Amino acid sequence: MDNFLAEQPILLLFLLLAIGTLLGKISIRGVGLGPAGVLFAALAFSAIHPDWAVPEVVGNLGLALFAYTIGIVAGPSFFSGLRRGARPIGLVAVTLVALGALTYGIGRGLGFSSGTIAGLYAGSNTNTPGLAAAIIRLDGSPEPTVGYSLSYVGGVLVMLLTAAYVVRAGRAAPDPEAAANRPEVETRVIEITHDNVMDISELHRTPYGEVLFSRHRTPDGEMHMASGETVLRPGDLVHLVGSERALNHLTKQLGRVSAAVLTMERDEFDFRRIILSDKALFGKTIGELHLWDRFMARATRVRRGDQDFLATEHLIVQPGDRIRVTAPADQMGKVAKFLGDSEHAISDINPLGLATGMALGLLLGTVPFVVPGLGTLHLGAAAGPLLVGLVVGRRGRTGRLLWTLPHSGAETLTQLGLLLFLAYAGGRAGSQVVTAITSPLGVKLVLAGLVITAAHAAVLALGARQLALAAPRTAGILAGSQTQPAVLAYANESTGHDPRVTLGYALVYPVAMVVKIMACQILTMLP
Repeated sequence: MDNFLAEQPILLLFLLLAIGTLLGKISIRGVGLGPAGVLFAALAFSAIHPDWAVPEVVGNLGLALFAYTIGIVAGPSFFSGLRRGARPIGLVAVTLVALGALTYGIGRGLGFSSGTIAGLYAGSNTNTPGLAAAIIRLDGSPEPTVGYSLSYVGGVLVMLLTAAYVVRAGRAAPDPEAAANRPEVETRVIEITHDNVMDISELHRTPYGEVLFSRHRTPDGEMHMASGETVLRPGDLVHLVGSERALNHLTKQLGRVSAAVLTMERDEFDFRRIILSDKALFGKTIGELHLWDRFMARATRVRRGDQDFLATEHLIVQPGDRIRVTAPADQMGKVAKFLGDSEHAISDINPLGLATGMALGLLLGTVPFVVPGLGTLHLGAAAGPLLVGLVVGRRGRTGRLLWTLPHSGAETLTQLGLLLFLAYAGGRAGSQVVTAITSPLGVKLVLAGLVITAAHAAVLALGARQLALAAPRTAGILAGSQTQPAVLAYANESTGHDPRVTLGYALVYPVAMVVKIMACQILTMLP
């Protein structure tokens, strides 16, 4: 049996995925490991037999796939939120530098070698690329691996528990980001009672965001699509879509709320959700679809995953978006054909864009950066694909080359990459943990790692509170600063995949990765 599993790495991989997933479903007081169960299953297997480990190439593939798809999903929102995210980025960078100094002080106080200190820093901050950089710097010395393996498990557990605490505490507290969050999209029918001289093109922008005018009915009962030149008169009824505050603003300006339901009158004008599946339209904005010019139709909402977005002119559409369209009844079929409206078509994961983006990311990861006094630095299989994913995810397409992925496909690839990496990462440390934990050095490393990770978690949690960040974003920042996909997976699952988790993660992950790689190399050089 020992040799059988060692000689069947694919079988071993799927055994780990199955057992780890079952382990992750175990919940105690609402807290479970989630996908991190795969990591601990791999640790247990490799502790039983050191050859029961997933090949390194599988782990690298998983890490690169995970990082790239995270970038693709977060890219459109990452750059728009970068200015507001400068303070969290600074918090993470300063914290990680300070942790390097703390690790050095603890390590020297306990008599650790430079290689062991570098491994302790990499393990307590769960950063495999940092470990690799330290090993290369020390010409293959095993010292960093020992420090890493003894502190890695504690690094995962402490940050998982911190994320769980932050999320649970956040549920019972007011959301400090409520005013800054993207507001929920609502609909309302208004009866015009005030004299008005402005047309709809002048009314749709409010101090609280845009409002879309769908259709309106005149006092004589005629129904019309609302165009930009339409001037609303007393007695008209108009159907609006926007945020609550924006709708309240227009209601006060134009008249009063009406109980009429214009959407029930579907003889002349109809509405439906249409799946965007035509590849030629992926990455375009709502305005670039020219629905009004082509069909006298108007998009009012876009459903992406479990979220609704207001269909403003500048909103970039993605594969699989469900676009809520209002159009003349005889044009609705033409609109559906134009947008695609095919479930089958959106199952395509865009292999050309995926492969090209992954290749560019991996190439970037191999580019050497020479740092005076430190030698050569590489971004590696995580930071390289992540940075490329963020950039191309923001662009959407380059000429005829499409970068975006269907939302469901991107989430599937992200989860697959995460599980592959966790199955590999656990298999690298199990036997070393068992060997080292029985020695005095092992106990010191475990305790030192717990102190460093606890300091990391405490500083970030307190800093996030000072910055008035909501619990989901804080959990994402914790996961990103720890460069730990297992914490990200838990945070996503426990918050119902709140988008702020992924945005927080992607915001700080690149700088965290670079700082850790550099810090590990510096620690190997210090006396």
